Amino acid sequence: MEHIRVNHKIRLELINSSMAEIVFQTIDRDREYLKKWLPFVQYTRKVEDTQAFIDSITQSGNKSDLIYTIWYNEEFAGLIGFKDTDWVNRKTELGYWLAEKMQGKGIITSCVEKLVRFAFQKQKMNRIQIKVAEENLQSEKIPQKLGFVYEGTERQGEHHNTGYVNLKIFSKLKHEIEE
Repeated sequence: MEHIRVNHKIRLELINSSMAEIVFQTIDRDREYLKKWLPFVQYTRKVEDTQAFIDSITQSGNKSDLIYTIWYNEEFAGLIGFKDTDWVNRKTELGYWLAEKMQGKGIITSCVEKLVRFAFQKQKMNRIQIKVAEENLQSEKIPQKLGFVYEGTERQGEHHNTGYVNLKIFSKLKHEIEE
């Protein structure tokens, strides 16, 4: 699905090459804020880096990643998407980031809620997980608020610019959503 309407203020649009500049500008503007929790920020130094990321998703025939741009009141707000989707076992992971000025508006919570329903109903997934850096309390609130179950911690699961961080793993199963 190319476009998903989340609510009257938020829409998701499947990422494409024409979006590289705006995605990069946001990363570059919010570099200090984003780099604390997003390891890719340190490697995103020019628009071509963002273009290469988008191309790796859109041109490779990669069916395991489905990335959407988030638009809030028609302004670019961030990215959200499915990664490492396992079609055989019907499971996927949701990842997301939001521009600093877009924080605190319920944007990511609304987007995650919408994509969870999309994954269970349209993609026929059975399991969705979200991994959150252990100290990223703001991000951790999202799966908790949406009824995801805390499963445990992946020790040193991701390398950030300050070293390895532990990742808390939250999951939701299809039979746990309200129809």
